[in-house]
Amino acid sequence: MITDGAAAVLAACWRDEYCVPNPEVYPHLWLWDSCFHAISWAALGDRRASVELASCLDAQLPNGFVPHMRYASPSEGRGPLPDRSSFTQPPIYAHAARVLADRGLPVAADTLARIERALDHLWTHRMGSDGLLYIVHPWESGSDDSPRFDDWVGRSTWSRLAFTIVDHQLVDSTEFDEQGAARWSRDFVVAPAAFNAFAAHAAAELAALTGDPAWRRRSGELAGAIDDVLWDADQNHWVDKPIVGGGPSALIPTLDGLTPLLVTADPAKARAALVLAADPAGYAAPFGLRFVPAGHPRYSPEQYWRGPAWPQLNYMLYQAARRWEAAPLAEAIADASRRAAVASGFAEYWNPETGAGLGARPQGWAALAATYPPVPTQAAPVAAS
Repeated sequence: MITDGAAAVLAACWRDEYCVPNPEVYPHLWLWDSCFHAISWAALGDRRASVELASCLDAQLPNGFVPHMRYASPSEGRGPLPDRSSFTQPPIYAHAARVLADRGLPVAADTLARIERALDHLWTHRMGSDGLLYIVHPWESGSDDSPRFDDWVGRSTWSRLAFTIVDHQLVDSTEFDEQGAARWSRDFVVAPAAFNAFAAHAAAELAALTGDPAWRRRSGELAGAIDDVLWDADQNHWVDKPIVGGGPSALIPTLDGLTPLLVTADPAKARAALVLAADPAGYAAPFGLRFVPAGHPRYSPEQYWRGPAWPQLNYMLYQAARRWEAAPLAEAIADASRRAAVASGFAEYWNPETGAGLGARPQGWAALAATYPPVPTQAAPVAAS
């Protein structure tokens, strides 16, 4: 059963207070990984969901900034702080808290307070004059080596060495505040569609949890800016906005360009984007959603962030499909994700055409396969359409 496999994966990654993504490949705490672990624990009815969610916020700085990594041992290369990263990641923690609350699992008042401080830091220190949040390193996007960042890297084909070199060059060009949090970059500043969508979604989730209308207003304002500034009518996609550096690669269609489905209030934009998500000639594949649509020159089904399916993005697009009552798409994503988790060995990511596992195996966030509703006994699998 999917639940048994998911439970085994999480148990193998558990380290007293949180799951490492993979014990050998990723031995530290990663922020949005832990949020997805908490969501997966919650689907299993395990109270470690509450422990994990609280733990992923333990490295929060006094100014509210939440680092994207808490190191298992002192490390270097991700900013001036010796025990944690100086960069952040998409703020999935508010959605995780909402999932826990909806499943009757405890979310401590202090956890909610830390989530509010974290989001307030983004709105206070990372909000541009166009009403969009910006990031200052590809790590902060979650999709580190997305083709959208190729113009910053200076190449259009993926290379582990090339991206690693550029990543560390971009650390050197980052400006940090007095507490060690990244705040600006001389070479890389961008307002990504996905990071903004996840933040607007987080603000709405926090509003639902706390009843605070200010967060509902912030969510709506950010969602409006995403539609006004980042919508590309020629592609029926939301795209990224370069602020420092970058170029035309910011317009490349990728799956994270559909994540504003989580928050847009525009039915016409939503309908157009949902068509893309459900198109077998584009994103919809036998084993989940491709990160780059089939047929695009950058599409490579087994190359890191060049086309494979990712469990955390499948999950977020599933949430978006449910929001817009696109039941066939939601069911297709759920079915493909469950099958892919098994076929890939609960991998970090996988070939969307074959389900062959890629990256680290097993990976904690692949346990998200247990979050989808079970298939009715008599139901036939739903194909992507």
